[in-house]
Amino acid sequence: MRILRAAGEWLHSIVIAAAIALVVNIFLFQPTKVMGHSMEPTFHEGQRIYLSKIAHTMGRLPGYGDVVVLDSRVDRARGLQDDLAEPVGNVVTLLRGGTPAGYIWVKRVVGLPGDELEFRGGRVYRNGALLAEGYVKEPMRYSSPGKVTVPAGHVFVMGDNRNNANDSRFIGAIPADHILGVMVF
Repeated sequence: MRILRAAGEWLHSIVIAAAIALVVNIFLFQPTKVMGHSMEPTFHEGQRIYLSKIAHTMGRLPGYGDVVVLDSRVDRARGLQDDLAEPVGNVVTLLRGGTPAGYIWVKRVVGLPGDELEFRGGRVYRNGALLAEGYVKEPMRYSSPGKVTVPAGHVFVMGDNRNNANDSRFIGAIPADHILGVMVF
């Protein structure tokens, strides 16, 4: 009888600890793994980063230069079910030594709502001013004939390895609810 009671207490403690860990992982902090080369030289494939999900949970936008993890499927709406399912699946995948879903990207914020961005001469200009981007791997081989205005409730993101990155230049601005977290460590 005493063994059953002790086992029940252990099971109760494990269930509570797992519930707390899930809440923290879904709404506060989450580990993830960098896959690919789009953020070199800042991050290399296989590095782990830790995200603050507080801004996402509270519906706030990240700031200029913040490294964010995002859902690149901008053609679909995100809901609470995505927030509940993805962290659990990604953590299980990471624990098994796998890689997170391919639509989860790590990028840097270069534009906020209302900003006008230009891409010329291998450089990025925000609201007419050249961005000082010491983190970029090399000058990009991309230019556009006009300006891009970031819509309300969106951010514009780019990889640090501009010549080897899929980012907002190709899929458009990212809705705020698709920003899953901001890197803190």
